[in-house]
Amino acid sequence: MTSDDKIKKAFIDKNWNEIKTNDSWQIFKIMSEFVIGFEKLSKIGPCVSIFGSARTDENHPHYLLTEEIAYKLTLSGFGVISGGGPGIMEAANKGAQKGGGRSVGLNIELPFEQTENPYIDKDKLINFDYFFVRKLMFIKYAQGFIVMPGGFGTLDELFEALTLIQTQKIAKFPIILVGKKYWSGLIDWIKTTMLEEKNINKADLDLFRVVDTSDEAVEEIEAFYTKYLLKPNF
Repeated sequence: MTSDDKIKKAFIDKNWNEIKTNDSWQIFKIMSEFVIGFEKLSKIGPCVSIFGSARTDENHPHYLLTEEIAYKLTLSGFGVISGGGPGIMEAANKGAQKGGGRSVGLNIELPFEQTENPYIDKDKLINFDYFFVRKLMFIKYAQGFIVMPGGFGTLDELFEALTLIQTQKIAKFPIILVGKKYWSGLIDWIKTTMLEEKNINKADLDLFRVVDTSDEAVEEIEAFYTKYLLKPNF
């Protein structure tokens, strides 16, 4: 059996580790993640993606606040999409499940710290190998972002959304940063450095809101969709 035959067989058998050894055939693995994501998420209804650190303990105030926000979002008719893992992601799914809402988990397979949490609807868990496919699903199937305190991954997801809205590659939707103390340093830098250097426009500061409470976060989402007709982006 030739190397190409082996890779073809691996694709039929869904042996993705074998396919990863060849850049050309790796395209099919990427395609499969897009297809699975589109198929599973195309009918979930209005949802809000919630981001934050995977390292947040279940007794931490940020965890408890996330759970509260997710719960209140479900009472307003929104489902919740998380990264599917522990910490803030777990809190988001836990709150959604508590409220009887849709609880979606877009898990990423990593060599450390990421296993799916138990609060995701069984039919709404998707595992990804590729961050860029996963990030597309967050944006394509969410009507808003709630951004809790987090690390590099959280900032990656935040700035990807801001960039796409700023460049009009996607329609504007609400982006809510929760925790004024946590985000204040970043916001000050954006205002006093990026803006002063004219690397952004003043209007770009209106692309996000910063709040402290669960009620404020949910009210920002609701206020946006009383002003703009809710148009599911799927």
